[in-house]
Amino acid sequence: MFKFLKGVVGGSGTGLKDLPYNIGEPYSIAWGSWVHYRGTSKLNIQDDGAPVSIFALTGSNANDGHLAAGRNGVKRLRTVRHPNILSFLYSTEAETFDGSTTKVTIYIVTEPVMPLSEKLKELGLKGNQRDEYYAWGLHRIAKAVSFLNNDCKLVHGNVCLASVVVTQTLDWKLHAFDVLSEFDGNNESSVGPMLQYDWLIGTQYKPMELLKSEWATIRKSPAWAIDSWGLGCLIYELFSCTKLSKTEELRNTASIPKSLLPDYQRLLSSTPARRLNSSKLLENGEYFQNKLLETIQFMEILNLKDSVEKDTFFRKLPNLTEQLPREIVLKKLLPLLASALEFGSAAAPALTALLKMGSWLSSEEFSVKVLPTIVKLFASNDRAIRVSLLQHVDQYGESLSSQIVDEQVYTHVATGFSDTSAFLRELTLKSMLVLAPKLSHRTISGSLLKYLSKLQVDEEPAIRTNTTILLGNIAGYLNEGTRKRVLINAFTVRALRDTFSPARGAGVMALSATSSYYDIVEIATKILPNIVVLTIDPDCDVRKKAFQAVDQFLQIVKQHHDKTSTGDTSTTSMGTSSIPGNAGLLGWAMSSLTLKGGKTSEQNLNAPAISSVTLASAVPDASSNHIVADSASIKPVHISSGADVADHPIPVSPASSDGWGELESGIHEGHDSDKDGWDDINPQEEPKPSPSLANIQAAQRRPVSQPKPQGTGLRGKTTLKMSKDDDEDLWGSLAVPAPRATSQPLNSRANKKVDDDDPWAAIAAPAPSSKPFNVKRSGALDDNDPWAAIAAPMPTSSARPSIGRGRGTKPAAPKLGAQRVNRTSSGM
Repeated sequence: MFKFLKGVVGGSGTGLKDLPYNIGEPYSIAWGSWVHYRGTSKLNIQDDGAPVSIFALTGSNANDGHLAAGRNGVKRLRTVRHPNILSFLYSTEAETFDGSTTKVTIYIVTEPVMPLSEKLKELGLKGNQRDEYYAWGLHRIAKAVSFLNNDCKLVHGNVCLASVVVTQTLDWKLHAFDVLSEFDGNNESSVGPMLQYDWLIGTQYKPMELLKSEWATIRKSPAWAIDSWGLGCLIYELFSCTKLSKTEELRNTASIPKSLLPDYQRLLSSTPARRLNSSKLLENGEYFQNKLLETIQFMEILNLKDSVEKDTFFRKLPNLTEQLPREIVLKKLLPLLASALEFGSAAAPALTALLKMGSWLSSEEFSVKVLPTIVKLFASNDRAIRVSLLQHVDQYGESLSSQIVDEQVYTHVATGFSDTSAFLRELTLKSMLVLAPKLSHRTISGSLLKYLSKLQVDEEPAIRTNTTILLGNIAGYLNEGTRKRVLINAFTVRALRDTFSPARGAGVMALSATSSYYDIVEIATKILPNIVVLTIDPDCDVRKKAFQAVDQFLQIVKQHHDKTSTGDTSTTSMGTSSIPGNAGLLGWAMSSLTLKGGKTSEQNLNAPAISSVTLASAVPDASSNHIVADSASIKPVHISSGADVADHPIPVSPASSDGWGELESGIHEGHDSDKDGWDDINPQEEPKPSPSLANIQAAQRRPVSQPKPQGTGLRGKTTLKMSKDDDEDLWGSLAVPAPRATSQPLNSRANKKVDDDDPWAAIAAPAPSSKPFNVKRSGALDDNDPWAAIAAPMPTSSARPSIGRGRGTKPAAPKLGAQRVNRTSSGM
């Protein structure tokens, strides 16, 4: 048993069975006969492993005087509470027997602290920073002594360097209450000792009256007389960096600051009644007035300050922290600031100071000390706090885990997409460049894309532009099915048709940067036709980008042609495996936010690399503060296919309704429906029949009689010659989007050959598919009636052959003069 207790006292870490704390290694210095150990808690799951300090005092028997004084110290420490006095947590006694002797050990468990002398060596402060820290510490101890002497009428009796410890937040706290006693000033006739355990005090720390045991003089003196002398001893040891060995050394004042010297001399006055009260020491404005002390004091009484004072203080705080000791800022100011923000007493500018302090921490410390506060702030209703969080998302976004972003942060951030403030909507959009990579595919497809669909038709042109740029950035984080249905339609149907020229330029660049995600059919039928028309755009910058994009995509198509011509059977995926994450675009999207992009995977391809395309500025003269596209180069895209070009299906119209399918009128289309443009990304449309098959099916459904063949007139040559599907495959996405109903073809010639006399008929605007022109079945028109092709439909009730498919009776020929109007006529 003795060996077991010896191991515990020696710091083996085994601890006592009934002590709910683990005892660690001891410090080299402690007050009196106490041993100061490091320790950890094992009370419960929440506190398990929490650091504590354990003080142990061992006596030879139960009547040992040191144990009696130790019990007095335990009782006083448990009952006296003050912010600058060591916090008591737990105490116990343990007895051990070794033959005929009994040893008793007292254990006191307190908040985790460290001896002041060791902490000062660890900090290694010098110059003005050291003086400011000493002033702050002395201010704390003077307040604790003043509380004991003036408020509680208690005498500590042994204030010195050894009786001061430092917390994890670098606060100085007073302890060593073994000698602590009530001041018996009212009982002047008493001759007994007022301090029962004064023999524990070193002679070098005793004032003359205590050294001579003049208790009558002590009782007649002020309550602070003994402890004021102790404060003087503490000041000497602090600035001389040596332990006081004899009282005469106190006369050496070379190391004492000049602003503190007069008070130091009054504290050590030989006459007890003339000694300076510790409360008066706190009034020394010359010494205790410094930036560190003022900053900490302001933070501690923040709730008493008005909004103007708070705003002024927090705007100056980031620059002020540069001048303060770094260790004190991180361990004292940072926790105070985080707590103030979390509980709403700090203004929005405080977040800037918090993040600046957090930048000095390691990534592990940042995740523990700063991130929890930031995550809680996302739930704040204060718009200024939300704006500040979004403006600085690049400083902490990388430290947020995917789970926290997806489950806790995004739901609050997403409210900014529909905010009435355009500035907040734009900041929310920008933040997605950092947060979107941490979102799950379900959140991106089910929520984020719906918000972006609405933002791409936002009333602010800068927001529309930035939405397109963001889509290009997060394309690598979309699954393949979502990319197929969103990217092309988002960039072509909306971005390329935007009335804001930078938005059109951004759409062109986004297509170029995401070229690795499109197959050869999409490039040839949907992308190139939409980009080519921008080569005559009124804006010069858009034209330049369009020409660059056309060159890039034509190079891809040419490479595909070369491979199919040579019979190369090698294939190259056009998805994310080609260029993961589109690293080149990440640096292009924002100038204010930076995001590390992944490295382009090496590819072992036989095809030659396509030259990279340089992206110029996307928004050169935007009126709003939005994402500006910097110059960046797009990675080369390699195309390879072993399939013959004849094996590809007939291209569909570039105005396909996939993904953003309900966008029949560009960005001006109403978006009040539940689909929001991108909601139909999951269903896949039925494939359209080939033009020939569609014409045959339409012809079979026409219940009209075949008229007698007639000769072809001159005007018949100007009739439309191409079917609806053929026309849409070339130009459908550049004009008005094609209607969904394709069952009724245009009335064209049966052989679908272009008349040599009308070379523009092939690219003429398609006629509406709902009601075809009334043309003669033989394709011949009357030369004397040049308007016959668009005449009103003939009545179907007549037995005469019809030249069209109209319904109802033929209206009567108009008569001259006034006549009765027949409102029931169906021919009008």
